Amino acid sequence: MTRRYAVAGTGSRAQSYVRAISERPEEAQLVALLDPNPGRLAYHQRFVASLGLPAQPEYGADDLERMVKEQSVDRVVVTSPDYTHADVVSRLLRAGADVIVEKPLTIDADGTRRIVDAMNESGKSVVVTFNYRYSPRNSALRQLIQDGEIGQVTSVEFQWVLDTRHGADYFRRWHREKQNSGGLLIHKASHHFDLVNWWIASSPRRVFASGGLAFYGSDNAAARGLGERPARGTVDGSANDPWLLDLRTDDTYRQLYYESEQYDGYLRDQDVFGPGITIEDNMSVIAEYANGARLSYSLNAHSPWEGYRVSVNGTLGRAELEVVERAAVVDDQIDPSYPSGRVIAGDVRANGERLVLQKHWATAVEVEIPRGEGGHGGGDRLIYNDLFQGPGDDPLARAADVHDGVRAVAVGIAANESLTTGQPINIADLNLGGWSA
Repeated sequence: MTRRYAVAGTGSRAQSYVRAISERPEEAQLVALLDPNPGRLAYHQRFVASLGLPAQPEYGADDLERMVKEQSVDRVVVTSPDYTHADVVSRLLRAGADVIVEKPLTIDADGTRRIVDAMNESGKSVVVTFNYRYSPRNSALRQLIQDGEIGQVTSVEFQWVLDTRHGADYFRRWHREKQNSGGLLIHKASHHFDLVNWWIASSPRRVFASGGLAFYGSDNAAARGLGERPARGTVDGSANDPWLLDLRTDDTYRQLYYESEQYDGYLRDQDVFGPGITIEDNMSVIAEYANGARLSYSLNAHSPWEGYRVSVNGTLGRAELEVVERAAVVDDQIDPSYPSGRVIAGDVRANGERLVLQKHWATAVEVEIPRGEGGHGGGDRLIYNDLFQGPGDDPLARAADVHDGVRAVAVGIAANESLTTGQPINIADLNLGGWSA
């Protein structure tokens, strides 16, 4: 059956879904685009035409219900900013459409309640796109744990570092204000917390967090003597400043953002050392799980390299996954594309990945990570198959529903509350929609 799809939110993230729809004519048909910014709509109309699809009906932010009705929409892909998710998703559900929503599901407890209530009342469905589950390396770790190779899980140690190309970018755009993104503990770390929930097949119960803005922002710039900074990169900045992003150097960014800011005033290229940043750039979280396991997690957003290390301890041994997504940031001028995947000759930290299993009373062995065809080691093909064809008989249970989405943001919501109060937070006390430990 061919389903009728609309896309709500036509920023850069929407392109991958539009392309995926165009490649599945027997399963999916694009029938509408929705965005409050006419410049971004115009860009996506050109993108749609480049894929051989007809021009799409356009709708504004207030036209969600009308769009679903007029175009007989079956499903809507929501790629709008995080703070809009609760309103957009709940309205679409009540209008009669199923929803595919980019992570995070929403940014606060009220948002989870609104979405789950709307889903229950409407009888429609919500799918959250946790694409990290489909990466072969992450699937391989899940398989190893699921097969009982390390026994019962007792603890997880998880370190994630964002480099000064990728991590810095969150401090230029709308994510820099916590009211918009919930901070990196929601926007970025919900991916990571979902992985832990999925890897160990359990739900978080209690969370304590510590964190702050230690590197970016005007106060830190002043303390380090950086001097007066330009407000933004495109107009005020210098090509010799690696912290500044000039949107004119990339055709997509120029059209989507620089040429479209006249309609809504959104600046995509603010200085990372400017005022008004309310999110953290260094965070640590301790979480307790229903199965007795404990998580120790950290996130740093100004590392010279990008990747993650995770160790899962069990009653029979330990599994370790190390991933280097980018070994170094060395370019003089920021390249907006991510990740580069470029290996620098002679660098001791080469891009790559390794999964190691070591059982008690035995030496360590490397576990093969199966690779598939296509993006992200075949992961992209798998997630799009699940999204557009429906999840098949997957022994790893990679498809994520609304309850997985709630459990993923639960840790971040509790962590933000802990940052405010300085106290550990019981997730059950937050009254999250659809919560079950």
